[in-house]
Amino acid sequence: MTQILIGITGGIASYKTASLVSELVQNGDQVDVVMTQAALQFVGTAPFAALTGTPVAIDTFDAAFPLGAHIELARKSDLLCVAPATANFLAKAANGIADDLLSTLYLCFTGPILMAPAMNNEMWEKSAVQRNVDQLRSDGVNFIEPQEGWLSCRTKGIGRMAEPTTIREAIDSYFQ
Repeated sequence: MTQILIGITGGIASYKTASLVSELVQNGDQVDVVMTQAALQFVGTAPFAALTGTPVAIDTFDAAFPLGAHIELARKSDLLCVAPATANFLAKAANGIADDLLSTLYLCFTGPILMAPAMNNEMWEKSAVQRNVDQLRSDGVNFIEPQEGWLSCRTKGIGRMAEPTTIREAIDSYFQ
């Protein structure tokens, strides 16, 4: 049984992550979810707790994790997937900033890491964001590229998070 850790950051695409989690659970995977405070502005914890059967981790200092949520979740997981991965999270990860549970967990996770970026097309094309992506690639992070399509900012462009099935297939490929 594969243990998957899903990190959810604060983007409109976070609602699609519920479908990803559902697909993983139906596939027989054990799934834990970590959400940033910004993610909670888009979707609550209830769907993810119901789908996984486990509480959603949101607090770095959660008493349910005596060694620290970042350490315990990182040690028990086979793969970390951040979906959506916002420009803010990419910058934190690329520069080693650990100021919340997910960014701290990212720094202590030793297994394979997948990121599925999602953001406005102007943000995605910004040289600073592309520098961060390049740095993360050189650090060994694998990306599920954003897609072209209708964005929540009412324009079309590259920045849509990949579809949940595409992300699940990328996760599955690590364990085949």
